[in-house]
Amino acid sequence: MLSLVSCGSSESHGVRSVEDAKHARLGVVTGTTPSQLAHERFPDADIMEFGAFTDVLGALSAGHIDATITGINGAILAARNNDELAVIEGSLRDESTSVAVQKGNDHLLAAVNRLINEMKADGTLADLDRRWLKREPGPYETKDIPLPAEGEALRVGVSASSEPVAFVDKRRGLTGRDVEIAHEIASRLGRPLEFFDVRWDGLIPALQSGRIDLIISGMTGNAERAQYVDFSESYYQNKLVLLVRKSASSEALPYQDLEFEDLKSAPIAVVVGTVHDSYAQKNFPDAELLQFNTFADQLLAVEQRRVASALSDEDPIKAAIDEGHPLKTLGPSIFVAEYGAGFNKDSSALRDQFNEFLAELVASGDYDGIVDRWVTTGTGPMPDIQFSGDEPPLNIGNSVYGLPSVAVQNGELVGFDIEIAVRFAQYIGKRPVWATSDWGALIPSLVSGKIDLVVSSMTITEERAERINFSDSYYSTGNYFVVLDDTKVVGNAVSGAESGGTFVDHLKDSFYSNIIKEDRYLLLWDGLKITILLSLLSGIFGTAVGGVVCFMRMSSFALLNVPAKIFISILRGTPVLVLLMIIFYVIFAKSNISPVLVAIIAFGLNFGAYASEIFRSGIQSIDRGQTEAGISMGFSKARTFIYVIMPQTIQRILPVYKGEFISMIKMTSIVGYVAVQDLTKASDIIRARTFDAFFPLLMIAILYFLIAWLFLKILDYVEDQTDPLRRREVGRS
Repeated sequence: MLSLVSCGSSESHGVRSVEDAKHARLGVVTGTTPSQLAHERFPDADIMEFGAFTDVLGALSAGHIDATITGINGAILAARNNDELAVIEGSLRDESTSVAVQKGNDHLLAAVNRLINEMKADGTLADLDRRWLKREPGPYETKDIPLPAEGEALRVGVSASSEPVAFVDKRRGLTGRDVEIAHEIASRLGRPLEFFDVRWDGLIPALQSGRIDLIISGMTGNAERAQYVDFSESYYQNKLVLLVRKSASSEALPYQDLEFEDLKSAPIAVVVGTVHDSYAQKNFPDAELLQFNTFADQLLAVEQRRVASALSDEDPIKAAIDEGHPLKTLGPSIFVAEYGAGFNKDSSALRDQFNEFLAELVASGDYDGIVDRWVTTGTGPMPDIQFSGDEPPLNIGNSVYGLPSVAVQNGELVGFDIEIAVRFAQYIGKRPVWATSDWGALIPSLVSGKIDLVVSSMTITEERAERINFSDSYYSTGNYFVVLDDTKVVGNAVSGAESGGTFVDHLKDSFYSNIIKEDRYLLLWDGLKITILLSLLSGIFGTAVGGVVCFMRMSSFALLNVPAKIFISILRGTPVLVLLMIIFYVIFAKSNISPVLVAIIAFGLNFGAYASEIFRSGIQSIDRGQTEAGISMGFSKARTFIYVIMPQTIQRILPVYKGEFISMIKMTSIVGYVAVQDLTKASDIIRARTFDAFFPLLMIAILYFLIAWLFLKILDYVEDQTDPLRRREVGRS
């Protein structure tokens, strides 16, 4: 009998790639699109069907199957919590996740579609994904969504066995991304909510029978299911990947043995808006592109095996490798990039001056010295070029990409592009004024007239030349795939031989490299001052705006009331980042207004819209009889409000006001989009220099916490002073 059992069992396979899965043992959940995909894509595999994803994970951990197909977020979570599992992130299929509605219920379907589009527009879905679909470990950020207690309940079916989509938490309650989406929909429909936790294969029958109104449980709206139920607009784009079990002979490390040609169809990291981004989209259509804001984040994705490779130009790759990162280039140069300075279409004269300057720089031999300092040796230093301060400003845009192009040392911008720009400013008798921003903001700043030119290793392309003018090329470089050097890593970490030392040693090294070396703490100090200034002034401005809008909103005159309602609706329905970009690049496009002032206006207006409703709810919570009593005692309406209503209102609204104020402080972290160097931008600059993606972020997280704590203490003091009971207790003590 033992011999027969042995012969009848499937042989264990170590699945290290999609190719290996063709003959492996695959586990899938019955009735799901992964089940359908497994039968279509891997017909020769031994496919086993299970009733729930938890059963699949149990079989995978026990070694009964070698791999499963599932959504990328669940796969990452499973691998994070089980060292025996690993994710092969190359997408097998991209799917659109939708809400399922009973056939014929067109009214409910239209309402759900409207709400999904509304949640897309107001940022609710993006916020949901941020809080629930985490790549890094940590607790979920839940949100309390109030629901009406009375009315016809919205009955929602879920299959609560797939964290983080829908699962049962430690308090034995239903939670997850899709559970919260259900709360949002019910709240916006004004209906109570009732969940039905059903096995996956029972969800559609439950909907068809009318036992539930909606299915919100990560369901893909394919043609087969659409014969039985209707599907809403998509609310999430899911990727199906392989979750595999590491065998004894293979660690199943993603992207370990890929060749040069394989990289063209494997996941690639690019910096958004760069020539690498557009080149990869055009020339590698089969590859999955992951877009990052900084070069440091791009390299981190390679080191963490989240992508097969990063695409970048040669010099910063070489600088990162020299810094000790376990990376290498693979294959020949993919294309040659020609760098040029960028100019507004109306700045032909300035471009001609730059071309003349460049020709003289090459002829004098100084150009060769610049290349030697920054590219060949990579050590600098910057030449001592003095300006009197009386020269007219030359606004120069750049993005801190790291050496040799643009970096920060001792609080000053340095690098190949910086020296070129400084010498050009001296050549035309002007003083350089730096406008440092994310890469994607450089061309919009140039087109809108915020800056005069861009000198930041920008590749000359036909697409960009349609919007801006380029100078003659001042440098050319190769562009390569950069991959993980497996000879320098063990598993997912740098080997002991390469890294050495204890955790405390690493912490000390990180502190020195990111904070002490080159006085980088000054960057954090400058960013801290900007963040505090933004938070304080935006709060004051927003409070004033909120008071005015509240007065208008409560007015009985339509001339005041209606504009206030429109203002509140627009501001609360517009993402803060979009509002910030519109104000900076559209409303104040042709003015020289400071980006810091623009940010204060944007955050203040957004905060004011919420504050006005907080004020209104507080005022309306005061019994109307108190106003009448004040007037009967001889007070005017204004004095009654100031001495009777307002003190009580302040006391009641402060708890909610504090929470909204702290949220506004955290929102200021996006001001780097308009070239304001706040804490977050300072962190990006440091990471671009040290290629350390963790420690700078940890430092600014601590600093943001301290800022929030400081303002909370101030507001707590105000709350104490407005509470008569607490004042009496303090007086007695």
